Amino acid sequence: MKQSRHIAPQRASVMRLPLLMSLLTAMTVLSGPEASAAGTGVPRVVVSILVDQLRTDYMNAFMPLYGQEGFVRLLNEGRVYSQAEYPQYRPDRASAAATLATGTTPYNHGVVGLKWLDRETLRPVFCVDDKRYPGVQTSDASSPTFLGVSTLGDELKVATEGKSLVYAIAPYRDAAILSAGHAADGALWIDDRTGQWCSTSYYGKALPAWVTVLNSQSLDSRLKSLTWRPSNDLVGNFSYFLSGGMKKPFAHKFTGDGRFATFKTSGLVNEEVVHAATQCLNSTLMGTDAITDYLALTLYAGNIDHRTVSESPMELQDTYVRLDNALAQLVKSVEHKVGRGNALFVLTSTGYADEETTDLTKYRIPSGTFDVERAAALLNMYFVAVYGQGQYVESSFGTQLYLNHKLIEQKQINLAEMLERAQDFLLQLSGVKDVYTSSRLLQGAWTPGISRMRGSYNPRYSGDVLIEVAPGWHYVNNSTHEKQLVRESYIPFPIIFLGEGFKAETISTPVTIDYVAPTLSKAIRIRAPNACSVAPL
Repeated sequence: MKQSRHIAPQRASVMRLPLLMSLLTAMTVLSGPEASAAGTGVPRVVVSILVDQLRTDYMNAFMPLYGQEGFVRLLNEGRVYSQAEYPQYRPDRASAAATLATGTTPYNHGVVGLKWLDRETLRPVFCVDDKRYPGVQTSDASSPTFLGVSTLGDELKVATEGKSLVYAIAPYRDAAILSAGHAADGALWIDDRTGQWCSTSYYGKALPAWVTVLNSQSLDSRLKSLTWRPSNDLVGNFSYFLSGGMKKPFAHKFTGDGRFATFKTSGLVNEEVVHAATQCLNSTLMGTDAITDYLALTLYAGNIDHRTVSESPMELQDTYVRLDNALAQLVKSVEHKVGRGNALFVLTSTGYADEETTDLTKYRIPSGTFDVERAAALLNMYFVAVYGQGQYVESSFGTQLYLNHKLIEQKQINLAEMLERAQDFLLQLSGVKDVYTSSRLLQGAWTPGISRMRGSYNPRYSGDVLIEVAPGWHYVNNSTHEKQLVRESYIPFPIIFLGEGFKAETISTPVTIDYVAPTLSKAIRIRAPNACSVAPL
């Protein structure tokens, strides 16, 4: 009896051995590149693509020029929200990148634009400037310090105890850092002075080895022999714009001190960014295990050197064709690394476009010039008449006026009353559509218009008075060298999700960009960024 009890376990273990080997084999297969981190229903890598100035009308107009694996695949296989918009007034590249990453507006995240006025020094501040963190391969010192809340990448780091890889790659410093967030492994951009890929010591004192390899293939030397021409004959013979027929095919060389800045506004820059993203994928452990990684990219769909469409229509067409090719290459590279179905892509736009500088008066369209500094001087004269001598309006920036709070406090003036007077006075000036004071934005009743204006306002960085200039008018600010034609036209752009869990469909219901972060958070099973209060799509 004792003997049989001894033998039985031996036989049982022998019988279980094939089963154990089968399980080990299955586990090995599941860990290969074609397996689903998706066995858990969670993508191995999330790729967020923010395209500066992407427009749906242009994207669709150039469809005959595209291949099948870029825009065509995204539109046919993705969930497309065709009427996207920003929850804030007049986004720019920086505020758009921050809103996409955080799932909230500048009112919460703090990045009200590329620049704003520092109340202490009365000097403009760039949104990612930070002297405490010297640049790496650049003279620009930077950090995400002004970004006051967490990003999707930050929350992913927290949820995985730092194990997820998080990188952001962009042509521009602001977009790279704001997309990366606080806890990323790296934020990389092309330096305007050297053309080198660079970063900030905030993310580490040295560049990753794969970035050093990229920089060994010097963009500076390549630009010397590079000419940007239409990518194919079809681009040169295709005409969408009403600009008086076809133009002579363009040929742009990149020379002079501003050659790298100009290159970053050309259709060629997208190939450079995607090449860097591919190097990042292939040279790191991104996408190799069941822990989700995150890659944020910024691409470009504007015109060369910020020209108008009428000036350079063919360049814009070719930019979209090259963007399509870059997207196709990006999707191919990611899926080659992690397997089809194991990546989640989201693509959207910054939601603005470089404005035309057309003189509308010769077409008898109501127009004019609104001088912000003159308005500030007139308002100060009015305050002097009411409250006595003093410099009550300290400065102006953009269309915002900053009041002298110390003087107002010393004179024991009621600030709310003063702001109401300012609003009433400024509304009488030609070219003013509306005036929003800080007290009105903080306490006013909700309407769609005031909600968007409040979204773009931040109590810490914005002015006390925000002037909304009438459509068709130019506003000028000589101190900041700004001159801009104001338009309120809706700029159509999409939000496109492509990946497991997002079936192909087109949804025409309007949706705002702050819904992207919680939707991605749900897909990868983490908390949404800490200031994001909207539900997933």
